[in-house]
Amino acid sequence: MSYLRAEEILPREVLELVQQYIDGDSIYIPRKEKHRWGEGTDTKKTLECRNQAILNQFLDGVSVHALAEEYFLTEKSIQRIIRGMQFMNPES
Repeated sequence: MSYLRAEEILPREVLELVQQYIDGDSIYIPRKEKHRWGEGTDTKKTLECRNQAILNQFLDGVSVHALAEEYFLTEKSIQRIIRGMQFMNPES
């Protein structure tokens, strides 16, 4: 992450106002528009597909231990995924 120099981008009046609250320290200025996690990439969709596959395999009789090894996750993570997917798909 690179930092921008406030004196190079903010008008002097704004900089002086900010300096009344924080002087010489770094601050984070949040975005005006919040983006939901996974909006900018395919990651969310990929994980949903993976989790659905885990649930389907579990319902077909594959053990939690075997699923953990196949997907390189802990058994606890597999259990959490199964619980979450069953909650999202109550007919499963």
